[in-house]
Amino acid sequence: MRALAQYVMRGPLQAGGVAAATTAVPLLFWIGAAVVGLVILRLGVRQGLNTGLWAVVPAVGWATYGQDPTALAVLLQVMLMASVIRATLSWERALFSGAFLAILTGLMLPVMYPALLNDLVQAGVEFYEQYNAEMARALGGGLEQVIRDTMNASMAGTYFATAIGMTMLARGWQAGLYNPGGFRKEFHALRLSPAVAVVCAITMVVGPVLGLNAILLAWVAGTPLVVAGLALVHGVFARKQWSGNWLAMFYVALILLGPNLLMLLLVLAFVDSWLDVRGRISPVGPAE
Repeated sequence: MRALAQYVMRGPLQAGGVAAATTAVPLLFWIGAAVVGLVILRLGVRQGLNTGLWAVVPAVGWATYGQDPTALAVLLQVMLMASVIRATLSWERALFSGAFLAILTGLMLPVMYPALLNDLVQAGVEFYEQYNAEMARALGGGLEQVIRDTMNASMAGTYFATAIGMTMLARGWQAGLYNPGGFRKEFHALRLSPAVAVVCAITMVVGPVLGLNAILLAWVAGTPLVVAGLALVHGVFARKQWSGNWLAMFYVALILLGPNLLMLLLVLAFVDSWLDVRGRISPVGPAE
């Protein structure tokens, strides 16, 4: 991947070509988004937009003719978050802006892709009626709406999570080429401010009050807290100089425990925004 990043940074023709080609190929759209993010981070928004146009064309093609908005949604979110980082050097603002765009994406999906959602909902209803008939009977007429909200939220939330990952990949490429170790230090220091943490927490619970998709709001607004929680874990492990094996075990536990550990990360990130846990931990150093 480092070789690819080096090739992309040789010039606009190489960057645009790679961005367009990878976005056009199924399942490689994430590389195109990361390439555009790298150009924005390194060379600025103007040059990044020029490169982004190469990727937008096939992404629009997929969204229009292939009825798959994944590449376009991820690309636009990466471009936004990379631009915010370029301008402010703040991951907090990047995540906040990305979450706002992700919510807009979730609200637009039922309007722009009703047939796609209807097909997913129908498949979900048939699955529950066949394999979980008890739950289907319990939900009754509300089963379809629950599945619709869940499918809508999962699509928008997955796009957002993928965009965050690709923005981090682009930042990692930039650090690897021009500032070794810079992204690691930046990620370990990632911490939400109390105001942003409160906004995320409130957004997660106001869905029913506003009459919006509560699952969508909870998923998207909770993602910045999860990312901040992961940064907290990485930062604590680094300050304590614990073995990477423990970090690997943490991710295994995250996969096995799923929602329970994710909820713990949410709480830890919220608490950290007020107490600055990493700042209270003395780094391990050589004995004097």
